[in-house]
Amino acid sequence: MDNERLSIYLRSLEPEPTQLIAEIEAHAAREQVPIIRKETASLLQTLIVMNQPKRILEVGAATGYSALCMSVCMPEDAHLTTIEKYEKRIPVAKENFRRAGMEEKITLMEGDAADILKELAGPYDFIFMDAAKGQYLHFLPEVLRLLAEGGVLVTDNVLQDGTLLESRFVIPRRDRTIHARIRDYLYELKHHPELATSVVPIGDGITISVKTGNRTQEGI
Repeated sequence: MDNERLSIYLRSLEPEPTQLIAEIEAHAAREQVPIIRKETASLLQTLIVMNQPKRILEVGAATGYSALCMSVCMPEDAHLTTIEKYEKRIPVAKENFRRAGMEEKITLMEGDAADILKELAGPYDFIFMDAAKGQYLHFLPEVLRLLAEGGVLVTDNVLQDGTLLESRFVIPRRDRTIHARIRDYLYELKHHPELATSVVPIGDGITISVKTGNRTQEGI
């Protein structure tokens, strides 16, 4: 199967974006700001509608694209907290939230997620992780502390454009650390006694994990 052709087809099925979303997408392409892919955004919105979370946490706001995608689907009484440390992107995200009329629904916390996560009090019903890929495993203990039992954790970019399938010896040296860390992260999610996880090869690969509590998973 031609995965790129399939992705193009899936994106073609998406409805036309609003003017603001289209402008954010254009800005991201122009300024090389990483944002979630259209098919990933669609799945994320479906998960929000399915789970109806009241408290949502996003690790990695960038310019606010994914937060806005989630916010239009979340319950009326829900609130979304997002974290961003890159100073150049923070005012852009805030302006996008203002333009969308979501300033009361979305709180942007400025700083390093490694520090901010420790300060937050849970529980959160839904957590979306889309920050520094090499830090996913480092963030996980705090993320799990904050995630409610029965809550959903979604992580983006776990397949690294397919390079995750390659041997570390054919990966450029500069990329070997993140290659190893993402593999370790996926292994941890799949073997963690408190999580039921599926790896979904859509977009650049996402994981969907549900916090099951202390019940150890047993193979069938």
